[in-house]
Amino acid sequence: MIVMKFGGTSVEDAKSMRTVIEIVRKEKAQTPIVVLSAISGATNTLLKSAKTAQEGKLEEAILLLNGLFDRHVTVMENLIDNRQTVQQLIASFKQRFEELRNLCRGIAILGELTNRSLDAIASVGELLSSQILAEAIRSQGLSAQWVDARTFMKTDSQFASAVPQFELIDCKAKEILSPLIAAGTVIVTQGFIGSNDKGTTTTLGRGGSDYSASIIGAALDADEIQIWTDVDGVLTADPRIAPGAQKLRMISFREAAELAYFGAKVLHPSTIFPAVKKDIPVVVLNSKRPENSGTRIVSHPPKTNIPVKSIACKRGITVVNVQSLRMLMAYGFLESIFSVFNKYQTPVDLVSTSEVAVSLTIDTTVTLDKIIAELSEFAEVSILEHQGIICVVGDQMRSTAGVADQIFNALKEVNLVMITQGASEINMSLVIDETQVDEAVRRLHKQFFESIPDTDLFEPVGGK
Repeated sequence: MIVMKFGGTSVEDAKSMRTVIEIVRKEKAQTPIVVLSAISGATNTLLKSAKTAQEGKLEEAILLLNGLFDRHVTVMENLIDNRQTVQQLIASFKQRFEELRNLCRGIAILGELTNRSLDAIASVGELLSSQILAEAIRSQGLSAQWVDARTFMKTDSQFASAVPQFELIDCKAKEILSPLIAAGTVIVTQGFIGSNDKGTTTTLGRGGSDYSASIIGAALDADEIQIWTDVDGVLTADPRIAPGAQKLRMISFREAAELAYFGAKVLHPSTIFPAVKKDIPVVVLNSKRPENSGTRIVSHPPKTNIPVKSIACKRGITVVNVQSLRMLMAYGFLESIFSVFNKYQTPVDLVSTSEVAVSLTIDTTVTLDKIIAELSEFAEVSILEHQGIICVVGDQMRSTAGVADQIFNALKEVNLVMITQGASEINMSLVIDETQVDEAVRRLHKQFFESIPDTDLFEPVGGK
C-alpha cells in the first residue's frame, strides 16, 4: 500500500485532476490512499472571506465565497460526464457554502474571528476537492471511496495548529481504512484537517497536507509515501535564484528535514518525522511531469564524496541579542531566556553564544514586544530585523575537510551576522542581511555545484 499526496496545483482544474486520476490508475495495484489539498488558492480565498467578514464587509465576503463555489462547479462540470453525479455534487456543495455564508454572517455581527472559526472555514477546501476527485475516479471505472479525514485524524484542541494524537490516529486509521485497503479500494481523503475528541474540526496548520500523508503512511505501515507537487523534486537550490540548480535523485531523512525547516518549500517541515519513525521512504514527484523520477528520501542513502547536497534560504528573520554580564554564565540563564520564548509560543531557529551574549533567530514577531519586555527584566536586549538564513546541507560535510573554508571564501564579501553548525554537523547556517540572500545563494551554488562531479546523484531539472 502507498500513500499519494497531491498539492493544490496538482488539482487546480479539471485538466490537472485528470492527470492525477491517470497517476493513481497506474498505481492501482499498490492500493493507493490519495490525500488531497484544496484546489490551488481555495484556502486563501476561504480565509480571506472570513477576515473580510470580520471587517464588516459581509457582501464582499459572500462574493468571494460565491466565486469559489463557481470555480468548483466549473471543475466538476469539465471533469465528470455523468450529469446526475454533477447535480448531486452541486446540491451538496450549495449546502456547504450556505453554511460558510452563515458563518461569515455570524463573524460580521460579532466582529470576532476565533481560530476555531478559522479552522471550520479553512477545512472546507480539502473536503470539496476530495469529493470531486473521488467521484471523478469512480466515473473512470475505478473502485474509490471518499473518507472524511476527521473520522481518524484525531488531534488536540489547539485550533489552527493542532497536534496529532498519534496513538488514537493509529487505532482509528486501522479501524476505518484497513478494510477498504483489503478490498482493493482507492481511498480518497483530505490532508490538513482533523478533529478533536469532541468531533470539532481542527487543522494542522498551513502546509499540513504533507504532514497528514506522512501520519497516515506511518499509521498503516505504507510501503512508500509520495508527495506530488509542481516541482521535480528536491533541488540543489531554488532555481528562481540559481538557474543552474540540479535535482537530487536521493537524499537522507536528516538532510531533507534540515532543508524543509530552513526554507526549502518542497516539503512541510513536519513531514519527515512520522516516516522516519517507521523508516518509510518518501518520494517527491512532479504531477506536471509524472514521468520524471523525482527525489527519493530514505534513512541511509548510498555514500558519496559530495559534501554539500543543497542550499536553502529563509527570509523575514529577526535576530534577538541577549546580553547580561551579571548573569551570563550563571546557572539558569539560558533556561530563563528560553522560558520567555516558550511562554509566548515563539519558536527559535538558531542559537549562537559567546562570552558576552546569546543570539537567537525567530521568524515571527507577533509577540516580540512582550518577549523583549520580559527579557529586559534580567538582560540587555537588542534587535536586528530584516535578516535571512542560508542553510548549507550535506551528510558528508562532517567528514570532508575544507567545507567551511569554501563557504567563507564564497561569501568573503558578505557580512555574516551569525554562524551556527548543528550537533549533527550536516548543516551550517549563516545569518545575513535579507537583501543579500539571493546573491549569497548564487555564490555558494557556484562554489559547490558549478562543476558537478561525474555522479548519478544529480540530474538536470526536467530530466527523467
